Amino acid sequence: MTELVFRDDAYCAQLDAHVVAVRPWLSPAGATHAALVLDRSIFYYESGGQPGDRGALRWQDAGGTARTAHVIDTRRDRASGEILHVLAAGADAHAATPPAEGTGVTLSLDWPRRHRHMRFHTALHLVCAALPGILATGNAIDVDKARIDFDLSGVEFDRDGTEARLNALIAGQHDVTTHWISDDELAAQPDLVRTMSVAPPTGSGRVRLVRVGDRVDLQPCGGTHVRNTGEIGAVRIVKVENKGRQNRRLVLQLVE
Repeated sequence: MTELVFRDDAYCAQLDAHVVAVRPWLSPAGATHAALVLDRSIFYYESGGQPGDRGALRWQDAGGTARTAHVIDTRRDRASGEILHVLAAGADAHAATPPAEGTGVTLSLDWPRRHRHMRFHTALHLVCAALPGILATGNAIDVDKARIDFDLSGVEFDRDGTEARLNALIAGQHDVTTHWISDDELAAQPDLVRTMSVAPPTGSGRVRLVRVGDRVDLQPCGGTHVRNTGEIGAVRIVKVENKGRQNRRLVLQLVE
């Protein structure tokens, strides 16, 4: 299995690795791409509402020529569990032939894109802290915005007040840390789970918890986060949408 370096160091933007296997990957549009399985990776794979990372991959071919390929997505194969680094195809591909199994490669993240995902992801955790006791029913992160859904049945929602509490938590300069507990420990503390739709990343025997400050927020999460809430910057709740009788969707944007 691929060593997921991003889980311990979300700020590692370049890494040397080796190709374990080359797989075909069929895009939703029907195009076939080469996808690499690596022994270790800094590329986050799409899950939990956070998109898969993009970036570049560099290596030398058998003749010693330097090659570069774009990683346009990172996915987890549901059947095998393999982490697939999807390479550009056709006119977008710099290298016509992907590196062979065993080849040493250097990974470079599209760091500005990833960092925005990190800022948004930590901000969504803080929205949960700003609405204590209310379960999230879904979320999604993009480069320009993020959204989180809540079951607000029977709750008088205050948009301005929620935004003010959110930004106060951000400005509080709270450290964001991670640690691990066992699957059994999580099962014994069901209140740690703050979402009804995204299952905690269990099954490996242990679960990663993300802690904000001493008492701001604590919940299981496999995503990437900033080191301190101050790094997020100010956030606006730009839209509140009705999604059914009970669900409300909060759409967030970063104030640049």
